[in-house]
Amino acid sequence: MRSPAAAIGWEFWQRHRWGFAALAAYLVVLAAFKLAVVEWGLPFNLDTPERFSLVVVVPAGSATMYLFALFSFGFSGDLAARRSIYPARMFTLPVTSAALAGWPTLYGGAAMAILWAVMRLFGPWPSGFDVPVVWPALMATVLLAWTQALMWMPYGLRGLRVIVALIWLVTIDIVVWLALYFEGREPLVLAILAPQLPLAILTARFAVARARRGDVPDWRGPLARLGRLVTPGRRRDRFDSPTQAQAWLEWRQHGPSLPVLVGILLPFELALLFAASDAPALVFVILLGALLTPPFMAVFAAATVRKVNPGGSDSYGVTPFMATRPLTSAALIVAKLKMALWSTLAAWLLVLVAVPVALKLSATGPMVIDWARKVIEAVGTPRAVVLALLAFSVLLSATWKQLVQSLYIGLSGRDWAVKSSVFLSLAFLTVIAPLAVWTVEHGAVLFWLVDALPWILAALAGLKLCAAAWVATHLYDARLVSDRTLVAGAAVWLVVVLALHGLLVWLLATPFIPSYLLLLVAILVTPLARVSAAPPALAWNRHR
Repeated sequence: MRSPAAAIGWEFWQRHRWGFAALAAYLVVLAAFKLAVVEWGLPFNLDTPERFSLVVVVPAGSATMYLFALFSFGFSGDLAARRSIYPARMFTLPVTSAALAGWPTLYGGAAMAILWAVMRLFGPWPSGFDVPVVWPALMATVLLAWTQALMWMPYGLRGLRVIVALIWLVTIDIVVWLALYFEGREPLVLAILAPQLPLAILTARFAVARARRGDVPDWRGPLARLGRLVTPGRRRDRFDSPTQAQAWLEWRQHGPSLPVLVGILLPFELALLFAASDAPALVFVILLGALLTPPFMAVFAAATVRKVNPGGSDSYGVTPFMATRPLTSAALIVAKLKMALWSTLAAWLLVLVAVPVALKLSATGPMVIDWARKVIEAVGTPRAVVLALLAFSVLLSATWKQLVQSLYIGLSGRDWAVKSSVFLSLAFLTVIAPLAVWTVEHGAVLFWLVDALPWILAALAGLKLCAAAWVATHLYDARLVSDRTLVAGAAVWLVVVLALHGLLVWLLATPFIPSYLLLLVAILVTPLARVSAAPPALAWNRHR
């Protein structure tokens, strides 16, 4: 490369070109959609908060979070680690620390500005909405610059990076939203944000220089001595089994990833409740977004969970350290599944604590209580309780499922498969919302989908069962699991499907919703084939 700018830019492009392609495709689709609405008179109304959130807010928010993770190297490191997540391989480049910190900040800021400019120009904004000009792009750039600085800084304690970043970013966000809430004009918001940018860049330069010379503080010793004084006892210096040691290692490497991502995003979402106390529909959308945050962020956390190398390496190959562990491939997968379960529970604990607090502080709690009373009056207390528990169980299982259902892709060691899956996920997220709204707007298409729904679900269920049978045959032939384990796993899956089917029949069965349709739904939502494919994928990657 002829310059540091080209080298660092090539680094981003080479590793994330499929993500850039997905974002570009979304912006092109958005521009075409705006052209169709304005020039061709396509009947479409975005004056409701729900439609606007589906078409604009959700895809744009997803793109912003992806760019934050990309330009801060969040995909390459452990957010909870003490060391900097800035890739150590880049410290060997013959460039200054200022260039290492400055060019990612410049590229990230340019990406944020381009994203906002396209969204402002081609976004289907509601009629009568005064779209701001500059401050959203500047705010996104400032938040990205501070995210980079705080992510690249070494810390003395594991997990301290998350706490510092969360407090500082939420503080900036609250100050800006307070200025807007009290009807501050755009120059005031710019005056608040503009001084933050050079401070963030200088902090990022200091963080990179400190990490580059290997300066990682360690505060564990003093705190450990303090802990022994407070709670004296024998220190555990060994594990009872290799399985227990592997479960501990999986948690240390990948467990905090999802709770960290949820903890960073959730305050920004719930802060919107303070400006939506007089808009019940918007409160509903905000709460729905908060509840969907763990399964949504699990899609990104799964990129680190499915790695098999220690230390957050970008490669998906199996190292000798991994291949020679005294564990079977199935036992290694079980450790990852347990880690994913604890990570899911930790993330949802944050949601269950933060949402009631936000409802109380924003004075929107009575509104939610009134909704709950209306639901109880409509369906009765037993069904309302079961519906609430079922909804929570679905969200909880969906989060865990997102973490583990793509294990077989990463554990196969095929880098092209991993990148293709990320690209397809981003592409799906960018087109599903506009497509869903378009389908609802066109009654003929919606009626056709409803009529064909049983056949579509039956075809998907058949494909899933065929794939599960193929995986089970491979597990049996390769002796990756015992016959008893295969039979027990199939029996447990069948019991879960039948129990879920019975619950759905009790709740939803009507002349318009036949029982067999609910059985197909139960088959499709219960994990089976992709989770079962993880041991064969790891065994093939481990012994090739």
